[in-house]
Amino acid sequence: MSVDTKRFVVLGAGPMGLMTAMELLKRGYSVDIYERDDRIGGMSASFDFDGLKIERYYHFICKTDFPMFALLDELGITDRLRWADTRMGYYFNGTLYPWGTPWALLRFPKLGLISKLRYALQVMVTKNVSDWRRLDRVNATAWLRRWLGTAGYETLWRRVFELKFFHYTDNLSAAWIGTRIKRIALSRRNLFQESLGYLEGGSDTLLEPMRRFIESRGGRIHLREGIERVLVSDGRVIGVQVGGKEFPCEQVISTAPIQYLPRLVPDLPADFARRIAAIENIPVACVILKLRHPVSANFWMNISDPDIDIPGVIEYSNLNPGSGEHILYAPFYMPKTHPKWALGNDTLIDEVIGYLYRLNPQFRADWVLARHCHRYEFAQTICPPGFFAQLPPMQTPIAGLCMADTAYYYPEDRSISESVGVAKRLVAAALGENQ
Repeated sequence: MSVDTKRFVVLGAGPMGLMTAMELLKRGYSVDIYERDDRIGGMSASFDFDGLKIERYYHFICKTDFPMFALLDELGITDRLRWADTRMGYYFNGTLYPWGTPWALLRFPKLGLISKLRYALQVMVTKNVSDWRRLDRVNATAWLRRWLGTAGYETLWRRVFELKFFHYTDNLSAAWIGTRIKRIALSRRNLFQESLGYLEGGSDTLLEPMRRFIESRGGRIHLREGIERVLVSDGRVIGVQVGGKEFPCEQVISTAPIQYLPRLVPDLPADFARRIAAIENIPVACVILKLRHPVSANFWMNISDPDIDIPGVIEYSNLNPGSGEHILYAPFYMPKTHPKWALGNDTLIDEVIGYLYRLNPQFRADWVLARHCHRYEFAQTICPPGFFAQLPPMQTPIAGLCMADTAYYYPEDRSISESVGVAKRLVAAALGENQ
């Protein structure tokens, strides 16, 4: 079959799915994207928040997000990228401290001098790591304890880990946490000033040009149309079933959570389906508030307090003042088996509002202008030691079926930039190109 007539189906219209389609279209293939949602963007999609168009989940750009920069340049929208000096805070046991600079570390009263020096040394060493394979098999909490000592770990990390990972806390890869330390450490204007980026107009500034690129080259995006089954014959993809109808194709590339694949592709070998099932995730319930006044001057505030059950808050308007009113995100990470997951959104929102009185004693209930809560089941992949080997290959045992999701960012952090990079790897796998 010639390149011009080979038909690809892409599952999911998040940034990874859109980038996958763009790469295929540039090579001359026919592409259809199927998306269950009513809009493109996935976790990057915007919604109408009381008259304000804003992302469902917060996003920011770091200075090392090179795949993102290349895509902005390709689409001709680099001029929409903005950089801002941002602040970080650390709310520890009832007090909000400045964080993120050498002076803040030196003045932090809850660590001894030796612990502070060990912390600074760990950051300096970690930001220069280029090969994460060595840390892939190292336990994250043990690695942090070795660097920081027990007192340093207990003060800086223990509560954050427990609120985000619960019973997974002591089974995470050091490579996973190391890349997060490095990404933020390198996104600085200088030693004393963190600098982060955002797109003027939000993620839609990127998503809409991606849509136009796809449609201008003959690609088709089918919203509110989820694939019911991938059709397989003699171990090879022959089509997809959508809305009870069958559509022929030669290749299917899934960018949806890989946990959906065994149900959509019952022909997958049992051992491969078990490898997929072994990849676990932590869901999130993300509270979003529109406030009359900011809670603090920080973009993000990490929280370690026995009376507060969220790991931090993100005051997005302190990064992007053009986003409108003062927008605050507060994520509850928790397993679906956790009793709080069964609570209604309003209960979780009320809990966050209750915490704001602690974070800022001047806070009043009438500061809250609007409230919302989004939930997502596959928010954070659990990456245990040895996760490189645990990840199934992108090319499945079914000929013509490839897959990837946010787990394949590992060891890097979740970001639109990583979606772009993984999409290019995914297309290379589907086409049998050297990676």
